[in-house]
Amino acid sequence: MGDSSASYIHMVQHLIEKCLIFNMTKEECTEALSKHANITPVITSTVWNELEKENKEFFEAYAQSKRKDDRMSDEETSQMIQKMISEESTSKDSDDHDQD
Repeated sequence: MGDSSASYIHMVQHLIEKCLIFNMTKEECTEALSKHANITPVITSTVWNELEKENKEFFEAYAQSKRKDDRMSDEETSQMIQKMISEESTSKDSDDHDQD
């Protein structure tokens, strides 16, 4: 089970990083991943918090650069999350084949 849970955490981290690219706040990211990727908010929050600890300077700069008018619509968020999930699945499939 260790490999599958580590793989799951890695997927959540990857999705959070994509949310950061789209200038989402922690709350927006947590809500989007819960709604569109069925990831429990506590998991997203925990992984986000660990990323913040490991990358303190980045998150400080990120927080300063956030502006409320950068928000995406619900439809844009849904499309972006679905695309990220399909890309993650494709990447995981190719990684599985590489291990064969």
